[in-house]
Amino acid sequence: MLENYLPILFFIFFGLLVGAVVSILGFVLGSHHPDPEKNSPYECGFEAFEDARMKMDVRYYLVAILFILFDLEIAFLFPWAVILRDAGLFEFTAMLIFLIILTIGFIYEWKKGALEWE
Repeated sequence: MLENYLPILFFIFFGLLVGAVVSILGFVLGSHHPDPEKNSPYECGFEAFEDARMKMDVRYYLVAILFILFDLEIAFLFPWAVILRDAGLFEFTAMLIFLIILTIGFIYEWKKGALEWE
């Protein structure tokens, strides 16, 4: 029974070993020249001018939801379109329900004004 898991354990051990060797080599052979710009927590090119815990506008979250909405729709539509000819009524109904739920989310964002830019 355990001999079935031996290749998996070997693969896990080998992966951890390779990761450790690469990390150690990068630390040993890498250059260590810290300066204030390199160690600064901001990478956007200018100093922070407000508190990092400020409240975000709701439109930011609506745009994020909109991106996820379209991303999921496309990610699930491609495989479904490939098997559409062989799909039965159950698969068609399941995808139709999925698309209806995504359309309801899209209409919600449209009504909230997430598609209107100022």
